[in-house]
Amino acid sequence: MADAKDSRLSTVSVVVIIPALNEQDSVARVIGEIPSWVKRVIVVDNGSTDATADRAREAGADVIVELRRGYGQACLTGCAAATDAEILVFLDADLSDYPADMGQLVEPIIDGRADMVIGSRVMGSRQRGALLPQQYIGGVLACTLIRLFWGRSYTDLGPFRAIRRAGYDALAMDDRNFGWTVQMQIRAVTSGLKILEVPVNYRRRIGKSKISGTLRGIFSAGVKIFYTIGHELISQRRNKSRQGQKSGVDSAR
Repeated sequence: MADAKDSRLSTVSVVVIIPALNEQDSVARVIGEIPSWVKRVIVVDNGSTDATADRAREAGADVIVELRRGYGQACLTGCAAATDAEILVFLDADLSDYPADMGQLVEPIIDGRADMVIGSRVMGSRQRGALLPQQYIGGVLACTLIRLFWGRSYTDLGPFRAIRRAGYDALAMDDRNFGWTVQMQIRAVTSGLKILEVPVNYRRRIGKSKISGTLRGIFSAGVKIFYTIGHELISQRRNKSRQGQKSGVDSAR
């Protein structure tokens, strides 16, 4: 059964994008756990000062060096290089996600049941201490605002996610920092994509988080996420206002 499933998954061009910053102790292990049916793994080295890039190359990944810092920037750079992808998968380099769960994200897209699938750490099984309180509370608040303003219920802003390439292109993603995941989830709603959340396992990361591991990182990420929500809301209302004005002008002609 597993072989038949892997054979089916291998018929689609799945490209995994891994943003990485000083993850030399974990990145090779992450790559090693990625299923064999994945066509290509791209590690975007976001200015590491350790051996992250070398370890990733040795493990078989294509490495792109992106010196412009920012999680979103690294994702944008990886996506621009993944010209051969039918499905894009985003995966962290710290071994907190389980790459073996990837089939659960990709299968619904292949089946036509979804255009984007988010791995929910909240719905899944997580190791004690893996999802810190500040991460959980921030995610709950952000998801509550999305439900309030866009009418879509999410449980998580989990970085482990898959999206159809055509769907990704329709989102015109442009956030270059911590607002990347929430921007994608909002724009997926406004673009009419079919969205699904599935439970994924989650474990304590290797090394110290650049975001949740420091007070400055927590504050910066929180501000950016809520700024992004506000920015997307204002932009949407402006676009609706322009469309309404244009419709009124056309009707008057």
